[in-house]
Amino acid sequence: MTFATGAQHGLTYITESVFGTTPASPEMTSCRHTACSLGLSKTTLETAEIRSDRQIAHLLHGQKIVSGNIDMELSYGAFDDLLAGLMQSSWSSDVLKAGATQPSFTFERGFSDIAQYQVLTGCVIDRLRLNVRPDRLISGTFGLVGKSSAINSSSLDASPTAAAANDPMDSFSGSLEEGGSSIGIVVGLELNIDNGLEQAFVIGEDEATSLLAGQSRITGEITTYFEDAALLNKFAARTESSLTLTCSGAGGSLEFDLPRIVYTGAENPTLGAGPITLSLPFSALYDETEATNLKITRTAA
Repeated sequence: MTFATGAQHGLTYITESVFGTTPASPEMTSCRHTACSLGLSKTTLETAEIRSDRQIAHLLHGQKIVSGNIDMELSYGAFDDLLAGLMQSSWSSDVLKAGATQPSFTFERGFSDIAQYQVLTGCVIDRLRLNVRPDRLISGTFGLVGKSSAINSSSLDASPTAAAANDPMDSFSGSLEEGGSSIGIVVGLELNIDNGLEQAFVIGEDEATSLLAGQSRITGEITTYFEDAALLNKFAARTESSLTLTCSGAGGSLEFDLPRIVYTGAENPTLGAGPITLSLPFSALYDETEATNLKITRTAA
């Protein structure tokens, strides 16, 4: 008896021309990942009928919900399509800014050891969680919301285009600037990019007819050694600042530039005899000069 294993799990995708419709004879592209939870769930509709025997006699399936995460290790060139989908924009001269043009994708999860292939259509990138820590690879999680799911016994594309195979980026090969100056006391950075997607359902359909985007909301948190009161004072005085994270590795670099941020907290608890750290959550705002709240720049090596 053969069981599916993660060691042979495949993940491919293609951009859709029509929301929820896989292009004919699709030429898929492999998606590098460390974990994947894309799948189908449903709401349930349970009867409120009261019976003398106290039993529940009816339960029906309700709306279909396609959602899940794709975990990855950041690598140059491997996630350009997904980053553009996340930003609801297109690369222009290797620069990506927040936009309002929402692309959708068909993803296929391949369980080749049992010859089963799950096709998820109408998938839109809802969010990205990026995590940078010392002595680690830079990791992230794309969150997706979709329209429908089906299971096939053969793949949409038996020979997908390979993803860019550059090594994952690490926390050594890059830099972080705060307020325009290099900052060397940071022990952690989290960056959260959210589109606030909402599924739109109508009477007569159990699948979403559309995915509606909310505001482009970018938040995060930097954790630093508590060296002086400079950052603490920025929070106290509501002094606006900026953050620029440059991630470098084989193939090139990705620069995440937040030209206008406001710190929304500052905590420096003493939890023992070790170093005291300062945690500073922040929100990114629209910057008139850059015309965006986040600018991503790719630079080939």
